[in-house]
Amino acid sequence: MRVRQRVQTIIVELMLILLSLTIIVPLLLMILGSFMNNIEVMQFKIQLPEKWLFENYVTVFKEGGLARAFVNGVVITVISCSVNIVTSSAAAFILARRETKLSSFLYLFFFMGLIAPMSTITTIRVVQWLGFYGSISSVVFIYAALNMAFSIFLYSGFVKSLNKSLDEAAFIEGANALQVFLKIITPLLLPVNATVAIMVFMGVWNDISIPLYFLPDSSNWTMPLSVYNFYGMYSRDWNLIFAVLVLTSLPVIILYVFAQKFIVSGMTAGAMKG
Repeated sequence: MRVRQRVQTIIVELMLILLSLTIIVPLLLMILGSFMNNIEVMQFKIQLPEKWLFENYVTVFKEGGLARAFVNGVVITVISCSVNIVTSSAAAFILARRETKLSSFLYLFFFMGLIAPMSTITTIRVVQWLGFYGSISSVVFIYAALNMAFSIFLYSGFVKSLNKSLDEAAFIEGANALQVFLKIITPLLLPVNATVAIMVFMGVWNDISIPLYFLPDSSNWTMPLSVYNFYGMYSRDWNLIFAVLVLTSLPVIILYVFAQKFIVSGMTAGAMKG
C-alpha cells in the first residue's frame, strides 16, 4: 500500500513539474530576451545574452511612455481595490446577517454577476449619460462593480461562519449596526480583505479591454494597453517587447510571490472558522 501511494505521489509531482514548465519556460524566454539585441532574441532560446543590454529598458521607458502608464495603472488599481473592498464587505455583512427574502434575493442577484457578462455598448451609453466617459473615475467604478460579485461571495461565506453572539454582545452594549461592522467584523475580515485585494489587483492590472473602450485619451492608458500600443510600433524588436512585458508583469509577480499565502488563507477562512 505504501509503495502504491509513493508511486502515485511521484506521478503527481512529475505532472506538476511538467505543468510548471509551461510557465517557467516562457517566463525565462521573456526575461533573458529583454536583455538581448534584436537579432539574438529571434532565436527564442533559453540562453544568457552575449551582452546584457540594460539600455533596452531605458529605450522602452523613453519611447513607450510607461512612466505615466505605470502611475495610471497604480491609481486605477489601488482605488478600484479600495472601493471594491469597502462596498463589498459592507454589503456582504448585511446580506449575511439579515435572514429575509429580500436579502436572499439580493445575494442571488449579486451572485448572477459571476455568470452574466458585461454589456460593453450599454455600459458605454450609461457612462456617457452620467457625464464621465473617458475619465479614470469611470474605469474605477466599472472595475469595482465587475469584481463585486466575487468579493461578496467570499465575504458572505466568511461572515456567515462568524458567531452571531459577537453581534448580539455588541448590540447589548449599545452599539449600532455600523459600529458592529467597523469595530467587530472588520478586524476579523483581514484574511478575506487580503485575498480580495490580491485577486482584484491582478485582474485590474492585467486587463486591457476596459481601458481600451472607456479611455480614448492615450494619456490615461494603463500598462497593458501601452504594451499593446508599443507592440504596434516595435513589432519586429522582440527584445524591446520582452522588456515591456517584464515591466508590466513585474508588479503582479512580486505581489503574488509575497502574498500567495493570503490567497489560500482567505479562500479557506470561512471553512476553517465554520
